[in-house]
Amino acid sequence: MDTGTHIVMGVALGGLATLDPAVQSDPLLFNCVLAGTLIGSNAPDFDTVLKLKNNATYIRNHRGITHSVPAVLFWGIAVASVIHALVPEVSFLHLWAWTFLAVILHVLVDIFNAYGTQAYRPFSNRWVAYGFINTFDPYIFGLHIVGIIAWIIGANPGYTWLAIYGVIFLYYIKRYVDKREIVKKIKDYFPNTIQIATSPTMKQNNWRVAVTTTDKFYVGTVSNGHIEIIDEFNKVPLPKTEIMDLVSSDSNISAFLSFSPVYRWEINEYDDYTEIRFIDLRYRSKGYYPFVAVVQVDKNKHIMNSYTGWIYSERKLKRKLFVGDNPI
Repeated sequence: MDTGTHIVMGVALGGLATLDPAVQSDPLLFNCVLAGTLIGSNAPDFDTVLKLKNNATYIRNHRGITHSVPAVLFWGIAVASVIHALVPEVSFLHLWAWTFLAVILHVLVDIFNAYGTQAYRPFSNRWVAYGFINTFDPYIFGLHIVGIIAWIIGANPGYTWLAIYGVIFLYYIKRYVDKREIVKKIKDYFPNTIQIATSPTMKQNNWRVAVTTTDKFYVGTVSNGHIEIIDEFNKVPLPKTEIMDLVSSDSNISAFLSFSPVYRWEINEYDDYTEIRFIDLRYRSKGYYPFVAVVQVDKNKHIMNSYTGWIYSERKLKRKLFVGDNPI
């Protein structure tokens, strides 16, 4: 989920913690638990600082090890220990339990969007992305805002958040059923389907889909149960050539390939260089595929420039890439 949603979830868990008699009877412990749930609800995303290094490092590692099983255990203990060191008189057990719950909930909700996480590490390095909740879901965020306002004006925080999270739980079931129906329709339409990547939008009944069949990629939308195919690409494996072996070892390209399960590629020959572009098909928006990896190779088969990341126009992409000493 987005940072804003993780923050309000931290507040919600702090309110839910008042159902714990120890927290309810100790204002100091409550304040520590609230701090723990706020920090714990955001701790797995501390790897966002990797953006300061470069996009390749960020893409390869974001929601990776920091969302793994060992990391979940680490974050709960680490955050609770720091707070307890500052306020040693409060119960560490209760502080840790609610902080740990906040960390678990962070990782849990992240696996339901299209980006996903490597939550099963070290048992599996595969990306877990169930794709039926948007990274920012206005309904989930809105319910949290309603709960915060109700708490401020005097509603019992424990029972308020218990009721709201009951509604959110039912909402997750509803979205899962929605996705299952979409997947069934697509498989009925394309019997040779191998994989379906779904990306819900902020509009309740609008979805993006990327379908992999035995011989093609299909990109489309689903609106109110109606499937519309927008783009169709032949499924062509990466060629086993010297230049492809070279670009596959580039940090930007290898980061993209380690993350993207549905992509196409293209090679463009120019006078002084060759450009190889990899395009993720899951995130089509306004006629453009914004998540790409691009590498340029000169006539001597030396990598000149490369880039991976989110780009929403060719003009911006050109600013990221250079040929010789001059921007393209």
